[in-house]
Amino acid sequence: MDSPVQIPFKSFIQLDSKSATAIYLQIVFEFIKAIQLGFLPEGTKLPGSRILCRLLGVNRNTLIKAFDDLESQGFIKISASKGTFILSSQKQVVKKEGIRSLPNDLPVAVDFDFKKSNILDNPVEGSDLSLQFNDGLPDARLVHTDVLARLYVSKLKRNRNNGVWEQLQTQAHLNFKAQFCNYLNLTRGLKIAPLNLLTTTNHEISLFLVLKLLINAGDKVVVASPGYYFSNMSILDSGAQIISVTIDEEGINVINLREICKAHQIKVLYLTSVNLYPTTISLSAKRRIEILELAREYRFIIIEDDYDFEFHFDNNTVLPLAAIDTYKNVVYIGSFAKSLPAGFSYGFVSAPPDFIAELEKHQRILASGVDVIKEQVLTEWIEEGEVHRLAKKNKKIYKERRDYFVELLHLKLEGSIKFQVPNQGLAVWIEWLPSFSLIKFQKKCLDNGLFLPKTTLYQNKNLIATRLGFGSLNEKEMENAVAILQKSIAEVLIEIR
Repeated sequence: MDSPVQIPFKSFIQLDSKSATAIYLQIVFEFIKAIQLGFLPEGTKLPGSRILCRLLGVNRNTLIKAFDDLESQGFIKISASKGTFILSSQKQVVKKEGIRSLPNDLPVAVDFDFKKSNILDNPVEGSDLSLQFNDGLPDARLVHTDVLARLYVSKLKRNRNNGVWEQLQTQAHLNFKAQFCNYLNLTRGLKIAPLNLLTTTNHEISLFLVLKLLINAGDKVVVASPGYYFSNMSILDSGAQIISVTIDEEGINVINLREICKAHQIKVLYLTSVNLYPTTISLSAKRRIEILELAREYRFIIIEDDYDFEFHFDNNTVLPLAAIDTYKNVVYIGSFAKSLPAGFSYGFVSAPPDFIAELEKHQRILASGVDVIKEQVLTEWIEEGEVHRLAKKNKKIYKERRDYFVELLHLKLEGSIKFQVPNQGLAVWIEWLPSFSLIKFQKKCLDNGLFLPKTTLYQNKNLIATRLGFGSLNEKEMENAVAILQKSIAEVLIEIR
């Protein structure tokens, strides 16, 4: 290009003034994405700050703050006499810091047209570092793969020579759904039959199918703020308009939700009620009733996403809204067997039969058949109580890890953070008391050997917080990770002073 002003920044730099993420952080993330996707090639000279501010609709101080972070991470080079350039050695810098980058010789263009989304992103980040936090995943090392393998192979051998395989497939699937319904009714207080249930290969497919049926372009969907990055991205991609509702210590602010309902025609409320993402708060009993009443009064649908029900640590299990929904306004999405290997875990949707029947039509387009062997294995696990024994064992392990992680946070970061001990889930939501840049903190952690994905970082003018998943770390790994957090925050604060 003859001039950097001709670069169509607005086509790939998408800023949302209503987002809980600070604008300068949005600029940082969007520029990094644009560089890694090849929209801003190495050596590109960027426009002057005043021109770029006008193009992006931001003030100059915000842009300068964002560019300071980008330069500190090695993505741009700012020269007072020459201008600002995409750093020619950026790929090498990223690789050195432990973040995986694409091979340099991959082709960047294709010979055909296709749709490109300015909304969808790949929020999954990889790192070669052995020490990493995530947003609350279980530990794959605890899986009894030998037991699963024996069961799977025995089922496969038993059925491979059977001449009525299609008939057995149908019967096995129906048996699995019946057992699965019994399990959900017992553990989550539901009152459903197989006609109320759709099983999917994972939680994300469940949400995708539900949004496909419920959302039309222009529909208004209410989500909590701060919210769930993955689901918000899917909701926006479906063509919906997102409206944020505030949260407090009891979950979603119902007064704020009522004000939104009065001002807008709401189609859907997306809610993680049992373990509010990312803060791990549980919606109080009083607010559960109030939200169901609001849904009936203003005729909106509740998509209840119960992504983490399997991990709760006290005897007062919080049941989902779907368990007390008498008006049938709740579409309940959940996961099952997250502690099993990825291929054995399931997603599911519970809803009225006519809605489930319509979901099944769309599911058949994505996957025409089911893995009947896997379903037979899981049916046996449920029938014999192995799922309950595994859940009880994992509950003890993860509770011990939570308690030890909380102890370390108090010991190493006392005075720098505040948090509540979560009653469920595999992550702790911590709010940082000093004021600093989470991007700089993330880089310090990376330099010190700890990887923090950007999707675990939450920063705006009123909030500096991090969601730290402890479930995948053993005690020694926790000690090392928290020690790095302590060292990194100290280094950041020294630089500020």
